[in-house]
Amino acid sequence: MPWTLSGFADEAGESTTEQIAACLKAGLTHIDPRNVDGHNITELPLDQAEEVARQYEAVGIRVHMYGSPIGKIDIADDLNIDLEKLDHLGKLKDIFGATDIRIFSYYNKAGADKTKWQRQSLDRLKRLRDRAGELGMVLFHENESDIFGDHPDDVARIAELRDGETFKLIYDFANYLRTDATPQRSWSMFKDKTDCLHLKDQKNDGQHVPMGTGDTDAATILKDAVDSGWQGTCVVEPHLTHSKAVVATGVHGTGDVSLANLSAAESFHVAVQAARELLTSAGADTA
Repeated sequence: MPWTLSGFADEAGESTTEQIAACLKAGLTHIDPRNVDGHNITELPLDQAEEVARQYEAVGIRVHMYGSPIGKIDIADDLNIDLEKLDHLGKLKDIFGATDIRIFSYYNKAGADKTKWQRQSLDRLKRLRDRAGELGMVLFHENESDIFGDHPDDVARIAELRDGETFKLIYDFANYLRTDATPQRSWSMFKDKTDCLHLKDQKNDGQHVPMGTGDTDAATILKDAVDSGWQGTCVVEPHLTHSKAVVATGVHGTGDVSLANLSAAESFHVAVQAARELLTSAGADTA
């Protein structure tokens, strides 16, 4: 079965028109909407969502996963902030026909002890998972710097919530590189628990680069995924140019200095091409 290939096209442009054009140029039939026409996807008005959905349908683009910021608040913040975002995405399900949601696992800005941080983060994720189940949605946790689910040892605790139905895991190549674990250790821990790959590469000096040119061992890991019969989806998250959309993520590291003269749309195209070529070299069949 082919692996679905999608992308965060808000890194190519802010408007739906620009994002659609970028997907079509790159040959993508799926998109992970994150920032759309000046709105985060968790706040996109329903009438505007209906218009965006019509534009997607007109060119044959489908929503793969909502690129939400749920879980990118502090453990001291009101969980209702995230529950309201989740409820809004539940309303988008009938508009876009998609149920999958990217989430995170909470900051600890006050420096509470690790036990408290873990307990509160896991409790919040359980409550989100329960609400997602009620809404018919599926949560995908992404490993990210400075949240609880950063280092693979901590993501392993989060992986205990993975049920294959309402809670799944994303493997982000670049984000794991920023921990003290080697890429091979991170992959060996989660290859059998990973449901989606975020195709974002990085060098050890923090520079984001096209897939296959960084220090994440992406080529080896993808080949192993193919050889092991892994099945899941892939999302290109370039970060090659630090556009407004990228800066809004609280990005770490820098863009690719060799691509600094390219527009956001051009660097997005470079990223998708590199990812597709790397997947093909690994023997993956993508759709």
